[in-house]
Amino acid sequence: MTIRTIRVPWTDPRAVALRELMDREIVERYTGRHDDDPDFASKAAVAFALDPADVVAVVLGIDDAGEAVAHAALRRLAGRYEVKRVIVLPQARGAGVGRLMMAAIEEAARECGADSVILQTGDRQPDAVALYSRIGYRPIPVYEPYRAVTNSMCFEKQLA
Repeated sequence: MTIRTIRVPWTDPRAVALRELMDREIVERYTGRHDDDPDFASKAAVAFALDPADVVAVVLGIDDAGEAVAHAALRRLAGRYEVKRVIVLPQARGAGVGRLMMAAIEEAARECGADSVILQTGDRQPDAVALYSRIGYRPIPVYEPYRAVTNSMCFEKQLA
């Protein structure tokens, strides 16, 4: 499988569809994780709110058939650049697509003048954590707006 990356607007229907799939997968992974916190839904709504006006790049991974199989976005957050909404569809996993997507979004960050990028993930996404660790991301303290999400794991990568 050969994947090429393209940049699209936040509103691109393929990007929207991939984010919707990601939302469903995240719900499945985290069902029951926060049952002990009756306020979690409101905390999560604040923590994971994303204003499309803050998004500076959206990258799709396109397969040989022209289908979008991966997504990553970059947003401005408190003077920094944050990687958001990284998903690779199951049929494209294990083929280096995650690395390709991260390289493309890091290039977008460099174009914006960033010397580093940050990201947040959760404790039920070991596949994501493994990828980020393999490609040079280092754990950092949990940053706002994720401090209220007790299973958050945050990372940073210095860009050369």
